[in-house]
Amino acid sequence: MYAERAPAADLAGHLRCSWTRRTGGSGSVLPDGCLDLMWISGELVVAGPDTVATRAELPAGVEIAAVRFRPGAAPAVLGLPASALRDQRVPLAELWPDAPALADRVGAAADRVGAAADRVAVLEDAVRRRLADAPPVDPDAFAVGRRLARRAGGPGVVAELARRAGLSERQLHRRCVTAFGYGPKTLDRILRLQRFLLLGRADPAAGLARLAADAGYADQAHLGHDCRALAAATPGELIA
Repeated sequence: MYAERAPAADLAGHLRCSWTRRTGGSGSVLPDGCLDLMWISGELVVAGPDTVATRAELPAGVEIAAVRFRPGAAPAVLGLPASALRDQRVPLAELWPDAPALADRVGAAADRVGAAADRVAVLEDAVRRRLADAPPVDPDAFAVGRRLARRAGGPGVVAELARRAGLSERQLHRRCVTAFGYGPKTLDRILRLQRFLLLGRADPAAGLARLAADAGYADQAHLGHDCRALAAATPGELIA
Protein backbone atom coordinates (compact mmCIF):
# COMPACT_ATOMS: atom_id res chain seq x y z
CA MET A 1 0.00 0.00 0.00
CA TYR A 2 3.04 2.27 -0.51
CA ALA A 3 3.63 4.03 -3.85
CA GLU A 4 6.64 6.20 -4.69
CA ARG A 5 6.93 8.58 -7.65
CA ALA A 6 9.56 10.86 -9.12
CA PRO A 7 9.00 14.51 -8.17
CA ALA A 8 8.02 17.23 -10.63
CA ALA A 9 10.96 17.93 -12.93
CA ASP A 10 11.54 21.47 -11.65
CA LEU A 11 11.77 20.18 -8.06
CA ALA A 12 14.11 17.25 -8.71
CA GLY A 13 17.09 19.14 -7.30
CA HIS A 14 15.35 19.48 -3.92
CA LEU A 15 12.99 16.49 -3.72
CA ARG A 16 14.04 12.86 -3.95
CA CYS A 17 10.50 11.62 -4.51
CA SER A 18 6.86 11.95 -3.57
CA TRP A 19 5.00 9.08 -1.97
CA THR A 20 1.57 7.97 -0.83
CA ARG A 21 0.51 5.24 1.53
CA ARG A 22 -2.51 3.65 3.12
CA THR A 23 -1.27 2.27 6.41
CA GLY A 24 -1.69 -1.33 7.42
CA GLY A 25 -0.90 -0.82 11.09
CA SER A 26 2.27 -0.10 13.03
CA GLY A 27 5.73 -0.56 11.58
CA SER A 28 9.35 0.54 11.74
CA VAL A 29 10.76 3.51 9.81
CA LEU A 30 14.50 3.39 9.14
CA PRO A 31 16.77 6.46 8.87
CA ASP A 32 17.50 7.46 5.27
CA GLY A 33 19.17 10.88 5.46
CA CYS A 34 16.01 12.67 4.34
CA LEU A 35 13.25 14.83 5.79
CA ASP A 36 9.62 14.27 4.78
CA LEU A 37 6.69 16.67 4.66
CA MET A 38 3.62 14.49 5.23
CA TRP A 39 -0.13 14.99 5.10
CA ILE A 40 -1.62 12.44 7.49
CA SER A 41 -5.42 12.38 7.47
CA GLY A 42 -5.78 16.14 7.57
CA GLU A 43 -2.63 17.17 9.47
CA LEU A 44 0.70 18.27 8.03
CA VAL A 45 3.78 16.94 9.81
CA VAL A 46 7.52 17.24 9.19
CA ALA A 47 9.44 14.03 9.90
CA GLY A 48 13.12 13.53 10.60
CA PRO A 49 15.97 13.43 10.04
CA ASP A 50 16.18 10.22 12.02
CA THR A 51 19.35 8.77 13.50
CA VAL A 52 17.75 5.48 14.56
CA ALA A 53 14.69 3.46 13.58
CA THR A 54 11.37 4.78 14.88
CA ARG A 55 8.01 3.09 15.35
CA ALA A 56 5.11 4.38 13.27
CA GLU A 57 2.00 3.80 15.34
CA LEU A 58 -0.98 4.60 13.11
CA PRO A 59 -4.31 2.79 12.76
CA ALA A 60 -4.82 0.66 9.68
CA GLY A 61 -6.33 2.52 6.73
CA VAL A 62 -4.85 5.97 7.43
CA GLU A 63 -4.09 7.92 4.22
CA ILE A 64 -0.70 9.62 3.84
CA ALA A 65 0.63 11.84 1.06
CA ALA A 66 4.19 13.17 1.29
CA VAL A 67 7.22 14.68 -0.37
CA ARG A 68 10.74 13.59 0.57
CA PHE A 69 13.57 16.15 0.49
CA ARG A 70 17.03 15.23 -0.70
CA PRO A 71 19.65 15.29 2.08
CA GLY A 72 20.54 18.92 2.75
CA ALA A 73 17.66 20.46 0.77
CA ALA A 74 14.97 20.87 3.45
CA PRO A 75 16.35 23.75 5.58
CA ALA A 76 16.04 26.27 2.74
CA VAL A 77 12.35 25.39 2.32
CA LEU A 78 11.34 24.86 5.94
CA GLY A 79 13.20 27.89 7.26
CA LEU A 80 15.22 26.28 10.05
CA PRO A 81 18.25 23.98 10.42
CA ALA A 82 17.67 20.27 10.00
CA SER A 83 19.26 19.70 13.42
CA ALA A 84 16.23 21.38 15.03
CA LEU A 85 14.09 18.51 13.70
CA ARG A 86 16.46 15.60 14.37
CA ASP A 87 14.58 12.48 15.56
CA GLN A 88 11.33 14.44 15.81
CA ARG A 89 7.87 14.65 14.25
CA VAL A 90 6.79 18.30 14.25
CA PRO A 91 3.43 19.79 13.16
CA LEU A 92 4.05 22.06 10.17
CA ALA A 93 1.83 24.69 11.85
CA GLU A 94 4.72 25.31 14.27
CA LEU A 95 6.91 26.31 11.30
CA TRP A 96 4.55 27.84 8.72
CA PRO A 97 1.67 30.14 9.72
CA ASP A 98 -0.28 29.13 6.61
CA ALA A 99 0.00 25.38 7.32
CA PRO A 100 -3.69 24.91 8.29
CA ALA A 101 -4.84 26.40 4.99
CA LEU A 102 -2.37 24.19 3.12
CA ALA A 103 -3.66 21.13 4.97
CA ASP A 104 -7.20 22.02 3.88
CA ARG A 105 -6.09 22.29 0.24
CA VAL A 106 -4.39 18.89 0.40
CA GLY A 107 -7.45 17.37 2.03
CA ALA A 108 -9.79 18.82 -0.59
CA ALA A 109 -8.40 16.26 -3.07
CA ALA A 110 -9.90 13.37 -1.07
CA ASP A 111 -12.52 10.78 -1.99
CA ARG A 112 -12.16 10.63 -5.76
CA VAL A 113 -10.09 8.88 -8.41
CA GLY A 114 -6.57 10.34 -8.61
CA ALA A 115 -6.79 11.87 -5.14
CA ALA A 116 -3.36 10.63 -4.06
CA ALA A 117 -1.59 12.26 -7.01
CA ASP A 118 -3.53 15.48 -6.51
CA ARG A 119 -2.58 15.65 -2.83
CA VAL A 120 1.07 15.25 -3.75
CA ALA A 121 0.73 17.97 -6.40
CA VAL A 122 -0.54 20.42 -3.77
CA LEU A 123 2.43 19.63 -1.52
CA GLU A 124 4.87 20.03 -4.41
CA ASP A 125 3.33 23.38 -5.29
CA ALA A 126 3.78 24.53 -1.68
CA VAL A 127 7.48 23.61 -1.88
CA ARG A 128 7.75 25.40 -5.23
CA ARG A 129 6.27 28.60 -3.78
CA ARG A 130 8.63 28.49 -0.79
CA LEU A 131 11.63 28.00 -3.02
CA ALA A 132 10.86 31.24 -4.85
CA ASP A 133 11.99 33.22 -1.79
CA ALA A 134 14.26 30.65 -0.13
CA PRO A 135 18.03 30.99 0.27
CA PRO A 136 20.12 28.63 -1.87
CA VAL A 137 21.05 25.18 -0.61
CA ASP A 138 24.46 25.16 1.10
CA PRO A 139 26.71 24.03 -1.78
CA ASP A 140 29.51 22.72 0.42
CA ALA A 141 27.27 20.57 2.61
CA PHE A 142 25.42 19.41 -0.50
CA ALA A 143 28.76 18.35 -2.01
CA VAL A 144 29.39 16.17 1.04
CA GLY A 145 25.99 14.51 0.60
CA ARG A 146 26.61 13.85 -3.09
CA ARG A 147 30.07 12.44 -2.41
CA LEU A 148 28.82 10.06 0.29
CA ALA A 149 25.87 8.97 -1.84
CA ARG A 150 28.36 7.88 -4.50
CA ARG A 151 30.07 5.57 -1.96
CA ALA A 152 33.04 7.91 -1.89
CA GLY A 153 33.28 8.18 1.87
CA GLY A 154 36.27 7.34 4.02
CA PRO A 155 38.43 8.88 6.74
CA GLY A 156 39.77 11.71 4.60
CA VAL A 157 36.73 12.77 2.60
CA VAL A 158 35.57 15.56 4.92
CA ALA A 159 39.08 17.00 5.19
CA GLU A 160 39.43 16.91 1.40
CA LEU A 161 36.10 18.62 0.78
CA ALA A 162 36.81 21.20 3.48
CA ARG A 163 40.10 22.08 1.80
CA ARG A 164 38.36 22.48 -1.56
CA ALA A 165 35.79 24.83 -0.01
CA GLY A 166 38.37 26.83 1.93
CA LEU A 167 36.87 25.74 5.26
CA SER A 168 38.17 24.00 8.35
CA GLU A 169 36.83 20.52 9.08
CA ARG A 170 34.97 21.92 12.07
CA GLN A 171 33.30 24.59 9.94
CA LEU A 172 32.21 22.04 7.35
CA HIS A 173 30.94 19.72 10.08
CA ARG A 174 28.78 22.53 11.52
CA ARG A 175 27.35 23.22 8.08
CA CYS A 176 26.57 19.54 7.62
CA VAL A 177 24.73 19.48 10.95
CA THR A 178 22.64 22.43 9.76
CA ALA A 179 21.94 20.83 6.39
CA PHE A 180 21.47 17.15 7.32
CA GLY A 181 20.69 17.24 11.03
CA TYR A 182 23.96 15.49 11.94
CA GLY A 183 27.56 15.27 10.84
CA PRO A 184 28.97 13.55 7.76
CA LYS A 185 30.01 10.38 9.61
CA THR A 186 26.42 9.74 10.70
CA LEU A 187 25.14 10.50 7.20
CA ASP A 188 27.68 8.06 5.74
CA ARG A 189 26.51 5.28 8.09
CA ILE A 190 22.85 5.91 7.23
CA LEU A 191 23.43 5.97 3.45
CA ARG A 192 25.50 2.77 3.70
CA LEU A 193 22.66 1.02 5.54
CA GLN A 194 20.24 2.10 2.83
CA ARG A 195 22.59 0.70 0.17
CA PHE A 196 22.64 -2.63 2.00
CA LEU A 197 18.83 -2.69 2.08
CA LEU A 198 18.55 -1.95 -1.64
CA LEU A 199 21.09 -4.63 -2.52
CA GLY A 200 19.59 -7.20 -0.17
CA ARG A 201 16.03 -6.70 -1.37
CA ALA A 202 17.17 -6.86 -5.00
CA ASP A 203 18.98 -10.18 -4.37
CA PRO A 204 17.65 -11.85 -1.19
CA ALA A 205 19.64 -15.00 -1.93
CA ALA A 206 22.98 -13.19 -1.74
CA GLY A 207 25.08 -13.96 1.30
CA LEU A 208 25.46 -11.31 3.98
CA ALA A 209 29.24 -11.22 3.57
CA ARG A 210 28.89 -10.32 -0.11
CA LEU A 211 26.13 -7.77 0.56
CA ALA A 212 28.27 -6.16 3.27
CA ALA A 213 31.22 -5.79 0.90
CA ASP A 214 29.06 -4.48 -1.96
CA ALA A 215 27.41 -1.91 0.32
CA GLY A 216 30.75 -0.59 1.56
CA TYR A 217 31.16 -2.24 4.97
CA ALA A 218 34.55 -3.41 6.19
CA ASP A 219 33.13 -6.89 6.86
CA GLN A 220 29.98 -8.71 7.95
CA ALA A 221 30.58 -7.85 11.61
CA HIS A 222 30.65 -4.16 10.71
CA LEU A 223 27.30 -4.59 8.92
CA GLY A 224 25.79 -6.33 11.93
CA HIS A 225 26.96 -3.62 14.31
CA ASP A 226 25.44 -0.82 12.24
CA CYS A 227 22.16 -2.68 11.73
CA ARG A 228 21.77 -3.12 15.48
CA ALA A 229 22.77 0.49 16.22
CA LEU A 230 20.66 2.18 13.54
CA ALA A 231 17.75 -0.22 13.07
CA ALA A 232 17.63 -2.33 16.27
CA ALA A 233 17.58 -5.44 14.09
CA THR A 234 19.93 -8.00 12.57
CA PRO A 235 20.82 -7.80 8.85
CA GLY A 236 18.73 -10.90 8.17
CA GLU A 237 15.70 -9.41 9.93
CA LEU A 238 15.97 -6.25 7.84
CA ILE A 239 16.17 -8.15 4.57
CA ALA A 240 13.18 -10.31 5.58
